[in-house]
Amino acid sequence: MTAKASPTRSGPSVTELVIRAKYGDKEAWDALVEQYAPLIWSICRRYRLGNADAEDVNQSVWLTLVDQLSALREPAALPGWLATTTQRECGRVLRAARRTQPGGQVLEDNIPDEQAATAEEELLKAERQAALREAFTCLPPSGQRLLAMLIQDPPVPYAQISAELGIPVGSIGPTRRRCLEKLRSHPAIAALIDAGTGSTPAGDEASQRCGSEDQSATRRHTDPEGNSSAA
Repeated sequence: MTAKASPTRSGPSVTELVIRAKYGDKEAWDALVEQYAPLIWSICRRYRLGNADAEDVNQSVWLTLVDQLSALREPAALPGWLATTTQRECGRVLRAARRTQPGGQVLEDNIPDEQAATAEEELLKAERQAALREAFTCLPPSGQRLLAMLIQDPPVPYAQISAELGIPVGSIGPTRRRCLEKLRSHPAIAALIDAGTGSTPAGDEASQRCGSEDQSATRRHTDPEGNSSAA
C-alpha cells in the first residue's frame, strides 16, 4: 500500500487570527475560541475541577484575554499564554475552595504535587504542539509535504518521496534541514525557548522525528537489488 502524506493544515494561522481579533474581527475571535477552548477545558480536567468551576475558569481566561489582547507582544505565543493563564486560574479556584472548610479550618494552599505535575505536563505538551502547528503552517507547501512524508510510519523510501514530490533524492536531506531550521526560528517556537520552560523545544521534537532519516538513510535508500542510493 502506498503511504500518503498527511494533509497540510488549512485556514488562517493563530498569528493572523490574533491580529484580526485585535481590530474587532468577531469571526477571528470566534475562531480562536473554537480552536483553543479544548485546551482550556483539558487543563481544567487535569486539575479535577467540577463543571461549574471549570466554566468559571473558562470565562475568566477569555475575559482576561479580551483585556490583554492588544498588549500581547507575540501573537504566535497565544497558546502558551492561554495555557499558563488557565493553569493560574485553576490554582486560584482550588486554593479558594480549600482554604475554608466547615468549622473555619484553614487547609494547605498548595495543589497536591501529583496533580500539579500532571497539569504542568499537560500544559507543556499543549504549548509544544500548538507552537509546532503554528510554525508548520508557515513553511512553504512543498516543505510541509516533505516533512509530512518523512514522519510517515512505516517510513517512506526516499525514491518514493522523490517521485511523488518531484525533487531529486539528493535534495531531500538538505531541504529537510532547511525546513527544521525554519521551524526552530519561528516566533512560536522561540517564545517557548525564551520562556525557559525547561522542556524540549518543539522544533527539536520535529527534528527528532525527522532526524532518524540520517541514521536509517542506508536502509531506506537501498533498492531491492541491494544498491544504495543515499542522499
